[in-house]
Amino acid sequence: MLQIQNKKAFFDYEILENFTAGISLLGAEVKSLRSGRGSLAGAFVSIRNGEAFIKNFHIPKWEYSQQDIDPLRDRKLLLKKREILRLQKKLDEKGLSVVPLKVFFHHGYAKMNIALGRGKKKFDKRATIKKREEDRRLAGKIKKY
Repeated sequence: MLQIQNKKAFFDYEILENFTAGISLLGAEVKSLRSGRGSLAGAFVSIRNGEAFIKNFHIPKWEYSQQDIDPLRDRKLLLKKREILRLQKKLDEKGLSVVPLKVFFHHGYAKMNIALGRGKKKFDKRATIKKREEDRRLAGKIKKY
């Protein structure tokens, strides 16, 4: 299954709740995503006027396209009204944000996993790095035996 992942999201955020949303795309953007191009680095979700939008989601121009599409344009996320209201309510709390985790195709439709997350502090990130290194060290010792 072809997917584009936001690898920094789990490092920068403590993930609290996941959602799956459809993405409103143009034809050339779908073709570009299907070829594995696109970047979620720096992308975030904003809610305005009761609608969710993904911002800074970079989808490069498909090389065979005649359309001139802005690669960083805002794209509408297709969520149910109650999900949007729930996200809006959570976003009003301090320190929470909605981050995209991955983009994938399901039954021919482009979907995006988004998550409600709380930003990690610097010491939390250091603890994550320390735990990862410890796991690698232990895996290496187990592999020797």
